[in-house]
Amino acid sequence: MKRTATAIWNGSGKEGNGNLTTQSKVLSNTSYDFKSRFEDGKFTNPEELVAAAHAGCFAMKLSFILGAAGFTPESLEATATVTLGDGVITSSNIELKAKVPGIDNEKFQAAAKEAKETCPISKSLNTSVGLEATLV
Repeated sequence: MKRTATAIWNGSGKEGNGNLTTQSKVLSNTSYDFKSRFEDGKFTNPEELVAAAHAGCFAMKLSFILGAAGFTPESLEATATVTLGDGVITSSNIELKAKVPGIDNEKFQAAAKEAKETCPISKSLNTSVGLEATLV
């Protein structure tokens, strides 16, 4: 399976701007620029998209792991925070709030840890991946 996205950038790094389009067209000519990446702009940026990908990948992977163990999550709310420093992603930390009927905390923590270590986005990041998992 392959997925694609296209970035078109116009102008210099600081004054220019670009658009992102994904294969699915969920993003279609979506704007991004320097201000949105390094200041408080109103468009998206690559790190925000990495965070979205990491949160989504992790939550889906955890759902599969829990299902294989006989548990169906009522809800999994994963928030990924990607930190950029000195031009590189230095970490991605996932904060998870989960409602999983019938599971004890030990099994839940083990499943969350497995999802953190095995979701494809976690595995593709060349940085530390943190996890704070709370069963509610």
